[in-house]
Amino acid sequence: MENQNQPFDIEISDEIADGIYSNFAIITHSNTEFIVDFVRLMPGVPKGKVKSRIILAPQHAKRLMMALAENVSKFEETFGEIELDETAANPAIPLNFGGQTGQA
Repeated sequence: MENQNQPFDIEISDEIADGIYSNFAIITHSNTEFIVDFVRLMPGVPKGKVKSRIILAPQHAKRLMMALAENVSKFEETFGEIELDETAANPAIPLNFGGQTGQA
């Protein structure tokens, strides 16, 4: 069996390294994949725009969830608790792409 801790190289292009700003995420899923759409919503503009879509296998989605939880905990240990207001936790934006919709 292969060593799971074997190092590997990851390359990133300049364009991808610049990143894309997103202030909203929509998560949907089927029985075989999770789809995460990263959206940019601008104040006063009635329509948001999906800036990036990531499609994950269920196992990778769970690993991502665990990694995010670990990193949020580390962040809060260093910088204090991240506080969410009511509108951030429950945005009143009707979004439905015709499938099962999760929350982010």
